[in-house]
Amino acid sequence: MCRSIKTLRPPMTPEVHDEDVRAAALQYVRKVSGFRAPAAHNREVFDAAVEAVAAATAELLAGLEVRGPARADTPAAS
Repeated sequence: MCRSIKTLRPPMTPEVHDEDVRAAALQYVRKVSGFRAPAAHNREVFDAAVEAVAAATAELLAGLEVRGPARADTPAAS
């Protein structure tokens, strides 16, 4: 769906920062809403959605249990 969103889970991405999570959340909300930048009357709900998606993403990444090393032929982005 969002080709510019990178895989963030280790070991695909060894070091994930809050900025990476927020950027992925922003891309997701942009894609789903159809807005690159929302109008002023939609800004609050747009920003709230970005924060909610970022929080859910951080929770997901923190809870994942990765077993074994990454396969060498696995692409870093999907």
